[in-house]
Amino acid sequence: MTPQRRQRRRRSGKAVLVFSFLGGYCAGHAAAAAALRPVRGVHRPVREFDGRRIVHSASDAILTLDEQAVILFANPAAANMFASSVAAMQGSPLARFIQARVANAGSPYDYFPAGGSRAGRRATDYAVTGIRANGQLFPIEGSVSTIEHGGRQLCTVILRDVSERHLVQQKLSRSHDQLRQLSAALQTIREEERTHIARELHDDLGQLLASLRMDLTLLQGNDRLPEPSRRLIAGMEANLLTAITSLRRIATNLRPRALDEGGLYFALQVLRDEFTERHGIACTLLADEAGLRLDDTASTAIFRIVQEALTNIARHAGATRVLLSLERSGDQLQVRISDDGRGIRNEDMEKKESLGLVGMRERVWGMGGEIAIGCEGGRHAGTCIDIVLPLAAHLIGEEATS
Repeated sequence: MTPQRRQRRRRSGKAVLVFSFLGGYCAGHAAAAAALRPVRGVHRPVREFDGRRIVHSASDAILTLDEQAVILFANPAAANMFASSVAAMQGSPLARFIQARVANAGSPYDYFPAGGSRAGRRATDYAVTGIRANGQLFPIEGSVSTIEHGGRQLCTVILRDVSERHLVQQKLSRSHDQLRQLSAALQTIREEERTHIARELHDDLGQLLASLRMDLTLLQGNDRLPEPSRRLIAGMEANLLTAITSLRRIATNLRPRALDEGGLYFALQVLRDEFTERHGIACTLLADEAGLRLDDTASTAIFRIVQEALTNIARHAGATRVLLSLERSGDQLQVRISDDGRGIRNEDMEKKESLGLVGMRERVWGMGGEIAIGCEGGRHAGTCIDIVLPLAAHLIGEEATS
């Protein structure tokens, strides 16, 4: 065979290889596929030129691999991605440029295994780690397709460098974590301020009002007072009792004394009774006192979650019955708050004004828990809030040491 014939055969084989993976690259693009169909009167050299031009001008990296994961073809975008050259890549093992998922990788499927890490919008996309010529690692997403050429299975791989996207995602993740930490810190500061103000009201202003009531009681015991003075003192005592009642209510809203004196279970009982009395909505509490012996952080967070849920029910649900269920299972607490009201819509949960729901989520996430809010199904089924909270770090007493 003459050298000219060998040269033509090598060019023909390379052109067929180019078109083999070009078909996979252009899959789904009808216009491109139609442009590559055989057309009467179009000569083969023109088609070869057009095909190579498309592949070489592609912005995505394109590789063709044989059954031993050796690179048969690489376009300029691939060489640029790996900081190498086309000549250096062609004929090299894929292991020089992509990390294998298994030791002693011998085929393309060891780099892109079935059921491996998927990424991107298509089911054929994989997340892999690339290796530049200087040894730098960087994230890649790629799609893989298999073709048969000359009795051999060849793989066409289209790769995209997603380093910038990963950097943006990392920045967003750090920002999100910082905002969550800030929210948790603000919640803690808010609770501390509430506790401080509530104690000041109870200890200082409460004692002052109690002292005034004692003085009025002594005055009422004086038989020499005229009748107008007695009526004035009686009116003062009624106003004083109203002030004491308002003071207790304000202090309780700021920080329930039942939470400090009796624990979470007793505080929830008081909250349930006040909710039923104030709004006329029947409320059932299912809980075990022994399972709710938690530290102040967890007790306060759970109490505020239940309190916010009951507030939303009273304002928006139009319910007649509410069920509060707190069940301990190992080191987890499962909380369910359900009602028989009108239910909640998805658009209601996404409203900017739904700060109560946002606060509930932040408290749950601050404890490392999960929360799900939705309707139970059916007409007038109401709203159901399911919460799962880890308690291993919040147990007190004997359970904390066991």
